[in-house]
Amino acid sequence: MIEEKLKELGIKLPNPPTPAGSYVPAVKTGNLLFISGQIPMEEGKVIFTGKVTDDNLETAQRSAKMCAINILAQIKRELGSFDKVSKIVKVSGFVNSAPEFSQHPKVINPASDLFFEIFGENGKHSRIAVGVACLPLDSMTEIDAIVEFTD
Repeated sequence: MIEEKLKELGIKLPNPPTPAGSYVPAVKTGNLLFISGQIPMEEGKVIFTGKVTDDNLETAQRSAKMCAINILAQIKRELGSFDKVSKIVKVSGFVNSAPEFSQHPKVINPASDLFFEIFGENGKHSRIAVGVACLPLDSMTEIDAIVEFTD
């Protein structure tokens, strides 16, 4: 069902990005899956870089959605099936923003909206959206997630 929903939305999951540092992309403990921060990478390259301002808000929103798609790719790799996802518990969104930028929630909304659209009630989650001075590889956004699953 989730796979069909992704297809309807025109979303093709990429190969899950590999870590840019000394960590693993995901950790399972109990019935929780912790997805490490995902940046807007596609085929090994960061697609959206630089500071977020009022002038490039829409680009930053596309960046956040790409992060969410990479989270989905990590979930699929770790669990093998989206049918095992019982809840998107928490999403943390980081925005590489200019000091005067204050619309961080608007930047991260497309990622949250994608989880809602794909998982329905199970996609509703708690969240933070914060501005930071910089992000790895100068990416515009980085998002991590905590996912509850069943076996």
